[in-house]
Amino acid sequence: MSVVASTAASVVAPAAPSFVGLRRVKGPGALSRDVEAHPSVTLATSVRGARASRGASSRCVATMAGTGKFVVGGNWKCNGNTASITQLVKDLNKGEIDADVDVIVAPPMLYLPKVQSTIDRQFKLSAQNCWVSEGGAFTGEVSAEMLADANVPWVILGHSERRALCGESDEFVGKKVAYAIKNGLSVMACIGETLQERESGATQDVCRRQLQAIVNELSAGDWEKVVIAYEPVWAIGTGKVATPEQAQETHAGIRAFMASAVSQDVASKVRIQYGGSVNGQLQELAKQEDIDGFLVGGASLIGDAFITICNSAKYNTY
Repeated sequence: MSVVASTAASVVAPAAPSFVGLRRVKGPGALSRDVEAHPSVTLATSVRGARASRGASSRCVATMAGTGKFVVGGNWKCNGNTASITQLVKDLNKGEIDADVDVIVAPPMLYLPKVQSTIDRQFKLSAQNCWVSEGGAFTGEVSAEMLADANVPWVILGHSERRALCGESDEFVGKKVAYAIKNGLSVMACIGETLQERESGATQDVCRRQLQAIVNELSAGDWEKVVIAYEPVWAIGTGKVATPEQAQETHAGIRAFMASAVSQDVASKVRIQYGGSVNGQLQELAKQEDIDGFLVGGASLIGDAFITICNSAKYNTY
């Protein structure tokens, strides 16, 4: 992203901020890249990783279950056109959600006004991204102030596709989350590991490192505006599926980290979504102590499938 300074003599352009968190990456192959740990974060080897758990029970017992309301997000990504989105909204509006659940949908930016004017009020609206600072000479970006002005209350930040394909570092994501909250938005903040990191036993280390960058930017009170979305990168659109036990184990580790890095109170209240595939195991995932909802991609483009996922909240009794 380049910043073009104004050449008009009568206009003094503000100094462009230095966004050192952006890295240059090359193409879709970056999705499986190695992630280098930031030196300011101490990474302890996870004792609850896949290797350590082989000799123990496959059930991970949570140290504290989440207390927040179940929340389901639908990330439509870069999909759809006027006709398909019109039909999707119709399908969602006629669906019956009979569970106690917060539901958020994130259409492509271009279609936010159309969805906002036609979708039922039980669905909250989210953008899929926003810029790290106030508006200005940032071609192609949308600021948090613009979203707030357009009455879009939520935004997804830190998604693995933006981290990999757009070069957004942990620190850059942390600053984006903080700026969005400062300007009145609520955030679904995404974290998660690649397949290589999972197989090397680094899952908890990666999640802690990514969360630490957000913790560094927020006050304890700011976390009321944050939903953590754990998305195992290797289980997004790959056909590979994390087991409910694997997902619960990671969520419990995330909550334990939040207790130590922020507070027990925040750890108990913060909602943690699971963002991998839920195919064939929706009920079992929803039953886990530390899974407080889902952030789904492809299934959110199918009205009845998404309604079914929203209603899975009835299986979460914690």
